[in-house]
Amino acid sequence: QVQLIESGGGLVQAGDSLRLSCAASGRTFSSYAMGWFRQAPGKEREFVAAISWTGGHTYYADSVKGRFTISRDNAKNTIYLQMNSLKPEDTADYYCAARFSTHSTYFTDYKYWGQGTQVTVSS
Repeated sequence: QVQLIESGGGLVQAGDSLRLSCAASGRTFSSYAMGWFRQAPGKEREFVAAISWTGGHTYYADSVKGRFTISRDNAKNTIYLQMNSLKPEDTADYYCAARFSTHSTYFTDYKYWGQGTQVTVSS
């Protein structure tokens, strides 16, 4: 069982940066691949970024590649999403998710989810 709590969302202007955190409970956190997904009003949940259980491999949606960076600190049971050069189209609720073993870009493959944190980017 893994419980996830996101934090760090807020209201920012276009071009600003924001760092999201996701704190996980559970003694086997390091065995889980982790992902960030987002969902804007009226839209489907979409993949943003994922990181392997070792942290050695990262994956990004094309829309955020070069602007967002996912990382993890297994000693702190925490993953991060550094978001730079934010755009109004990045506005959404952001969710972290955990999946045992390998990563995936499909939200249906993730078993554990946080409650989400809201990010609003004004133009």
